[in-house]
Amino acid sequence: MIRIGWAVLAGAAGLAILALGLEAAGYDSSSALTALWNGAFGSWYAFTSATLVRSVPLILIGLGIAIAFRAGVFNIGAEGQFYAGAIAATWVGLHVAGRPAALAIAMVLSASVLAGAAWVAVPVWLKLRFGVIEVISTLLLNFVAESLVSLLVQGPLQEPTGIYPQSDAIAEAARLPLLAAGRLHAGFLLACAGALVLWYLFSRTVWGFRLRAVGLGPRAAEVSGQIDSPRMGAVALLCSGCLAGLAGGVEVSGVSYALFQNLSPGYGFTGIAVALLGGLHPLGVLLSGIFMGALEAGAGAMQRDAGVPSVAVYVVEAVIIMVVLLATTPKGGWIPVRVIRRIRPAAPKAHR
Repeated sequence: MIRIGWAVLAGAAGLAILALGLEAAGYDSSSALTALWNGAFGSWYAFTSATLVRSVPLILIGLGIAIAFRAGVFNIGAEGQFYAGAIAATWVGLHVAGRPAALAIAMVLSASVLAGAAWVAVPVWLKLRFGVIEVISTLLLNFVAESLVSLLVQGPLQEPTGIYPQSDAIAEAARLPLLAAGRLHAGFLLACAGALVLWYLFSRTVWGFRLRAVGLGPRAAEVSGQIDSPRMGAVALLCSGCLAGLAGGVEVSGVSYALFQNLSPGYGFTGIAVALLGGLHPLGVLLSGIFMGALEAGAGAMQRDAGVPSVAVYVVEAVIIMVVLLATTPKGGWIPVRVIRRIRPAAPKAHR
């Protein structure tokens, strides 16, 4: 399934083009890449408190995207589902003071999972009832979620003084425990556990086989395997939304402890690159999530120490996506055939 050589090539090509672009723009690429490395891996604190912390939401979202893509459906709304999970986690986190920490955290994360599922349930219903393409409906709901966050942090959930556009801090009991000195929280263990569980489901269960069969050929799965392809696609989208919502809950309960505008620096869209670079394989997603987390963490250091805008790392992400798509073919590629056809539709047949 996963082709390590192509994944390494994609990452190397992205970094190489970034270096060339920096030189062309008049920056010292050597200093910039050194700052990028130091910000991501320069010390144990940088690795755990920056890289791994940044990787947690990317891994969770990437796992959800992998489920959807394996079933041949496109979830482009992980950003909105992330915000839905963050909203629910914040609301619950503000109302669990005095409860045992284990119960409070379980309530917060459960609410975020349900919110992510509810947010993607609308595109699922539209697809099943009216045949609306999920690419459009999930994408448009991203803007609705971002606007809803803006409304809430300047209205019902705004902090008591009414000065800052953010919510009050969630209860201490609702916050994820830290794993060591620094900022790394238990959400990283949750992401690793999710990757292992999903690997088992994909490779050792009938459900995983049916998911792959639907992604490779929904009609063949229906005729030969008696598999309900629309239902499997709907389940895949719901699972994808659950994981994206969970990412939002983990970010609130493990990092920000509050809801505010621009809580996500584009995790929902970067998660697509994470899933593609990981070859839609759970363990590959885990590694690619850490790699992308390193880019996100090193971007701040690159801007601070070398004066290079942090958005330059998006060049790497864009190149990675292009290399992965160019390396993927309908026959033998690591992305299901149905997804490839959605990206590159065949020419219409001529009428006789």
